[in-house]
Amino acid sequence: DRAIKKGTGDLVGVSFEEILYEGYGPGGVAVLVETMTDNKNRTVADIRHYFAKSGGNLGESGCVAWMFDKKGTLAVGKGGVNEEELMELAIEAGAEDVVEEEDGFQIITAPEAFNDVVDQLEKKNLVFSEATLSMIPKNTIEVTEEKAARSLLRLLENLEDHDDVQKVHANFDIDDSLMDQIS
Repeated sequence: DRAIKKGTGDLVGVSFEEILYEGYGPGGVAVLVETMTDNKNRTVADIRHYFAKSGGNLGESGCVAWMFDKKGTLAVGKGGVNEEELMELAIEAGAEDVVEEEDGFQIITAPEAFNDVVDQLEKKNLVFSEATLSMIPKNTIEVTEEKAARSLLRLLENLEDHDDVQKVHANFDIDDSLMDQIS
């Protein structure tokens, strides 16, 4: 009962804090962890434990944040849209770029232009599978060792499963053949 009240905000005297944790995972991968917590001592201990258990370490504020840019991202499926039309619509609406991916397109915007781009593209009846503000890495780290890749994926899974964690961002790239080997 107390947990339900806490989750809905009905518990008196509980205040939540947004905290950004930064660190390095296995293979030197930069990791940003966005949290919302009512007990920062518990949360930092848990986050530190996950990093240490995986062979990484929790860092000081600002140690990896500079490696990421805050951007708006919108995911659009390939069905019914061609790249040229989408590029034209997105750029007219104020987007910075449109990137083709395996299963669709990713539209990238400045954070300030995100809502305007979403509104303009919705007026054109464009459907998004995802529309969010995210931290995009400026560069990526190639993880080539199987042990480091397994540890990194376990770290990210543990972080994402934590109740206080809202989002996890990392700047890694694992080759498809290594991912298949791990799976």
